[in-house]
Order: sequence, then C-alpha cells, then structure tokens
Amino acid sequence: MEQPKDLGKRVSIIDLFDLELEQRTGSYVLHEEELTLIETSASPSIPHLLEGLDKLQIDPKEIKYIIVTHIHLDHAGGVGLLLESCPNASVIVHLRGERHLADPTRLIQGAKAVYGETFDGLFDPILPVPENRLITKEDGEKLKIGKDRTLTFLDTPGHAKHHFSIHDSYSNGVFTGDTIGILYPIDKTNGIELVLPTTSPNQFDPDVMLNSLKKIEKLDVDTIYFGHYGPTQKPKAAYQQLRSWLPKFVDVAETVIAANPGGNFDEKVEAIFQGLTSMVSKGIVEMGIEPNEELNKHIKLDLQICAMGLADYLEKKKKK
Repeated sequence: MEQPKDLGKRVSIIDLFDLELEQRTGSYVLHEEELTLIETSASPSIPHLLEGLDKLQIDPKEIKYIIVTHIHLDHAGGVGLLLESCPNASVIVHLRGERHLADPTRLIQGAKAVYGETFDGLFDPILPVPENRLITKEDGEKLKIGKDRTLTFLDTPGHAKHHFSIHDSYSNGVFTGDTIGILYPIDKTNGIELVLPTTSPNQFDPDVMLNSLKKIEKLDVDTIYFGHYGPTQKPKAAYQQLRSWLPKFVDVAETVIAANPGGNFDEKVEAIFQGLTSMVSKGIVEMGIEPNEELNKHIKLDLQICAMGLADYLEKKKKK
C-alpha cells in the first residue's frame, strides 16, 4: 500500500498501523499554511506517524494544529507523546474531552478495565497535554487554516459525548471520527464499501447517533473521511448502511439479553459478540463480500468492543 497516500484536495492520509493492523486507523494531514493533523491514534502509532510526516517532507515543528475528533485512545491516546516532537502545535479537542487530555488518569483507568493485561502494549504511554496547549471547539465554531480552507466543528455525540466532526470547506468533506461508523479496507472487501457502526462503551446511544447522522447529512458533503479508515466519495451509501446496520446491532443485543437474563456482564458481552458475529458474517456475504482472514481480524476486533458498548447501553437503559 502506498504510504502516505495523497487523497487530493491537499489532504494526505498516514496509516498508523494501530494494533499492528494495516488500514485500521489513519491520521489526516491538511497541507495548508497552518499545517494541521487530524487524529493521532495511540502512542505505539506515533513512530509510524512521524515516519509518514518525514516521507511527506514535513518537519513536525511546522505543525500548527493537532485535532482529535474524540478522546478514545485509538484516536487521541498518542497526542501527548506526539507533542514532544511538535513544539509549536496546539491540540484541538471537544469541550467535554479537554480535562481528560490534561489529566488522563480516568482515561487510563477506563482502558485498563477494558483491556486488562494487554493495556501497556496497546496504549502505553499516555502523556498529559499541557493545559496551555489545549484549545476547545464548540458546535458551529470555525478555524481558518488556509486562504481558502475553513474548518467547522460540529457536536456529534452518539459514539461518545466528547465527539465532534469537522467540515472542511475546501474539499467539501467531513472528518467523522467514529460517529457514523467504520469503513473497512476496500482491498479486503472485494471493492465493496462496507460501513459498520461502532458502539463502543460507555457513552453509546443509538438514537443520539442517528441524530448526529442527520446533522452530518445536512452538510451535503462530497467526501467522508473516516477515522477507521480512509475516505469515501459515496456518502449517501454510507449513511444508508449505518441506518440499516445500527438497529440490527441493537436488536441482536436485546434478543441475547432477553434470552440470558441471569448472566453476568461478561457473559452477556460474549453472547452479544457471538450474535453480532453471526449476523454480520451473514450480512456481508449477502452484500457480495467474501470473508477472508484479514477482514475477519478487523471485524472481530470491532465487534468485541461493540458488544461491550451494547451491553453497557442496555444495562443503563434498564435502570432508567
């Protein structure tokens, strides 16, 4: 795979080899006077990001803004480490995420609860971001980074409450992080664009996610730039897939929970994961996608996290 890849419209993507997987998580480079990065992934990805910048002949000292769509570690976990190489950069984050980048203690605790003994290898180190280098953006706020390029920040919860998406005026594109799902590598899906929702713990809400989808739809963009992974020039098809898959994810989880009312949380998560795997495996075959080892590896990883988020969502819903 070409690395980094020129996407046109003065946008490049650097593969961060998140979790040692190709085309798992990407960092977008906006080649403007105010040089801007969107997403960093976790700290083990930072050497790949710096190598990509070097191949683009970009000195990290030139970077002005580093934007994270939200503070989940596969998007923002490495930002503190990256700043050590980017002395002139400020970090732009959702208002709800600011305090967690300044003091990542709770982020670390939450990730250790999910990932256990594998935490260090996946995410360590998670370094705090100095408060004087943090900038927050609220819904509708803008940032001009070039003479003909303005970024507009949109509050888009559903995947997480600390999530914004970014509209780019020059490409008429939108950087959606995880709000409207994951785009799987085209070379592993027979050229068919597969978009699945990502229902991670612990702030997932399907109704809120669909409201954010409506907000993004109204932008009438030409391109969606997914955090995982890469762009699509078929935004309407991506929206339709999220609308189709999301209720199926929730339905599988509700059915499993109803059938196993006495199980503990871990048992419910495992049962939801098995149900999602069966449903998605059948669904992608119906789309004309031939299952393969690499695609299955990506999907299995995502569905394990999705199962946790769905179980958590239904537990909270039951208590309301």
